[in-house]
Amino acid sequence: MNIGVVVIGRNEGERLRRCLESVREITDRIVYVDSGSTDGSVDMALGMGLGVVELDLSLPFTAARARNDGSKLLLENAPDLDYIQFVDGDCELVGGWLDTATAFLKSNANVAMVCGRLRERFPEHSIYNMLCDTEWDTAIGEAKACGGIAMARREPFEAEGGYRADLIAGEESELCVRLRAKGWLVWRLDAEMALHDAAITRFGQWWKRSMRSGYAYAEGVHLHGTLPERHRVQESRRIWIWGLGIPVVVFSLVLWQGTWWLVMLLIYPLQVVRLALQGRRSAKQNWTRALFLVLGKFPEVMGQLKFLYVRQAGKSSRLIEYK
Repeated sequence: MNIGVVVIGRNEGERLRRCLESVREITDRIVYVDSGSTDGSVDMALGMGLGVVELDLSLPFTAARARNDGSKLLLENAPDLDYIQFVDGDCELVGGWLDTATAFLKSNANVAMVCGRLRERFPEHSIYNMLCDTEWDTAIGEAKACGGIAMARREPFEAEGGYRADLIAGEESELCVRLRAKGWLVWRLDAEMALHDAAITRFGQWWKRSMRSGYAYAEGVHLHGTLPERHRVQESRRIWIWGLGIPVVVFSLVLWQGTWWLVMLLIYPLQVVRLALQGRRSAKQNWTRALFLVLGKFPEVMGQLKFLYVRQAGKSSRLIEYK
């Protein structure tokens, strides 16, 4: 199998062990990239006989930099590789996925990246895990982007210089924008790819994760928001309207004309109802997802504001960590 695997992680513990074991059953061309773990992750990977990259602690950590450094070592060790599978340390590859993905790429020479179905391992453990599971349930076929768990064709990946190492989030979709601009396709297969263990159990974790999404959307607009791509423009517009625009208008009217204008805030529960009725899962899942989609606009707009501040202040982006 002419493929190698790059696994990235930071303090993933037993989840990393499951991840590495799932990959080792398929191929021995594996590189693990560690981002400053203190839980023995590096020793674990070395004990399995894997190639290991320890990221330079003097530079900011990003998943993009980790994947790039991992792919560099992987290709140095195995220069004949045609495909690179990227996996996060909190995921496990499903048996047969690598065969399915490589067969598809071999049969479709115009596809640069391919991904399959990502499932949450423990969706029942928390509402936040369940929200992740619904997030992974995406449309099949030609797509605009893949997530971080995906297989890349080596040639276009190297030609584009890999991921943008300075992005703290959203680096996967940003790479796909550049690939599609060069005429390559991105594809999602109706095939089981991996299990993901989000391990999000607290509201604060979900809030920070949503902030990170808002930040990534803002950066996406900054990089590729013009025509023809309009990358993340629609998502950012909704964030600004629901997360800041409506509250500012309502409370301005309250100060100007009286408290009865607070009735306009009913638009939020009405939006929850509209989204819930559009859901395709169980009633509980539909209503929970709808509630958090609406609520999420507030941390997301904070992420957008953070990006604007960082950019105007000329500061470096820093990870928004939620676990």
